[in-house]
Amino acid sequence: MNEAFQKDCLEILAAKTRRGEISRRRFTQLAAMLLGGAPGLLRSGGAFAQEVKDLVLVNWGGDAIKAYDEAYGKPFLAETGITIKEDGTGPTEGAITAQFKSGKPTWDIVDADPFSAISLGKQGMMEEIDYSIVDKAKLRDGFFWDYAPSTYFFSYIIAYDSSRFGDMAPTGMADFFDVAKFPGKRSMYKWGAAMWEAALMGDGVKPEELYPLDLKRAHDKIAAFKENIVSYWGGGAESQQVLLSGDASMALIWSTRASILEKDSGGSIKFIWDQGLISPGALGVIKGNPGGKDNAMKFIASTQDPKKQLVMFDMLGQGPANPAADAMIPEDKKRINPMDPANAGKQVALDMPWYAENYGAALDEYTKIISA
Repeated sequence: MNEAFQKDCLEILAAKTRRGEISRRRFTQLAAMLLGGAPGLLRSGGAFAQEVKDLVLVNWGGDAIKAYDEAYGKPFLAETGITIKEDGTGPTEGAITAQFKSGKPTWDIVDADPFSAISLGKQGMMEEIDYSIVDKAKLRDGFFWDYAPSTYFFSYIIAYDSSRFGDMAPTGMADFFDVAKFPGKRSMYKWGAAMWEAALMGDGVKPEELYPLDLKRAHDKIAAFKENIVSYWGGGAESQQVLLSGDASMALIWSTRASILEKDSGGSIKFIWDQGLISPGALGVIKGNPGGKDNAMKFIASTQDPKKQLVMFDMLGQGPANPAADAMIPEDKKRINPMDPANAGKQVALDMPWYAENYGAALDEYTKIISA
């Protein structure tokens, strides 16, 4: 998962605490873990190399620490006697590379974008996933790769202020880019992911014909539309505020924020799944990890339990990776699950191999356009 999205998950859990949905005691426990536990884990990395029955799981911090511990860490300890030690310092590609090249990595499992795992795996820095341990039958078709299986999902979708448009509602990306039919300013994601696909579909490209992305066409569309953009948001709170304030009538936002916006606006801000962009998160294993490849694979396999994935859905709003979990989600919450069949069927999945090869250069060009 990307860093901005993980930070957004922290904001969501903090908001739940303020609303009384999570106790202050729970919040205090999380704060203690963040302020006291995670830095200590990083400093004491050398000890982990000697503790074979410990696995260090590195994610992006915040809510992810508590959620992973509740959903996966505690059950795995009870099942195997192996402790999962949470480290919230962020598994960027640079940090993973540094761990591997040190020759003595202190990390075992990383919550990485699949395209990062693909890229680093091809460079010999990640273990190939042992699919005799990790069960492909418990993964959605097309969402497992040589160096990472998916573990959760979120989407980039259209949210809009229905009070501005009467009985009309957008039906896809063409409407996002149509300010004559749907007046008002727009907001887009400043880190590029899914914005190229949105621009191309808005320009008439069929979803099934998106890849390989025509970046020139996408960037031309984005550049020509700039005068209609009021902000390029970098975090979920920003994407909410630009709609709640009325500064934008429509925005491309994370699905984890959609139902929150609907509730906070009294129902006036709505969202659609049509032509949304599905983004998977994944777990990967650093080659030469101190806790051992087999134990790391066993942990990843343990996260495939649909009941455990429901904990992540409840705490962070992430769609489950195991399709068996879909039917277990209560009826009133299925509409906010990006991977519910009724929702997923309307969307397009980001192509992880394409991102592994092209994301860096594409982002550089995108940043130049939106900054000019």
